Amino acid sequence: MKARFYLLLGAIPFLLFSCVSTKKLDAEKAKYAELSGNYLNIQSKYREEQDEVKRLQALLDKANLQYSSLKSSTDGTIADLNKQVDFLKQNNNTVLNQLKDLSVVTGSQAESIKRSLENIGAKDMYIKDLQGSIARKDSLNMALVMNLKGAIGNLDDKDINIKVDKGVVYVDISDKLLFKSGSYDVTERAKEVLGKVAKVLNNQPDIEFMVEGHTDSIPMRNAMIQDNWDLSVKRATTIVRVLQDTYGVDPKR
Repeated sequence: MKARFYLLLGAIPFLLFSCVSTKKLDAEKAKYAELSGNYLNIQSKYREEQDEVKRLQALLDKANLQYSSLKSSTDGTIADLNKQVDFLKQNNNTVLNQLKDLSVVTGSQAESIKRSLENIGAKDMYIKDLQGSIARKDSLNMALVMNLKGAIGNLDDKDINIKVDKGVVYVDISDKLLFKSGSYDVTERAKEVLGKVAKVLNNQPDIEFMVEGHTDSIPMRNAMIQDNWDLSVKRATTIVRVLQDTYGVDPKR
């Protein structure tokens, strides 16, 4: 019994030592796990910081490029402005030299310059008067066109066309409305249109006008008509007589 007792007493320190080592190991493991977690967190934050550094570096590079481009553009603009300033200075010096030269102009030269300026002024007045006359003529022409269109009414554009060209009012009436083919006798419908035109002309006695004849597109020749030219002349004469005899337009016009 004593031998067993001593053996048991010898085993107790071993068991105590074994328990202490296990606790210490667990504590170290826990500490290691904590340190490992901290290390992983630090690594993750480090990578995030690295990404932020890269992003900021990219922004810095972009800003540097923009600055370089802006500086280059600004330098070019400043250079251009300096050139313009130099050019203006040169022009100013030229003008000053010209003024110095003008100061020694003789009396006869000054008188000649004065006459030239007077001639220029007279020509300028003539040009202004001419422009005014043209403007008044254009206004009268437009008024005449409006009066003619208002008097004639709604006719097809293919039958009658009223326009202004180079300061002249043209009233183009189709030959098929005025005459039958190969004839210079005015149709009844044409007389109605000519009467409206004559009314406008009689209301504006200062207007001069000219009548040009139509001809057919096919060659004409018979006992009454020698050729197409003769037909054109006869048609124009017929229109003039209708305006004069039927509607009282002054033949002197």
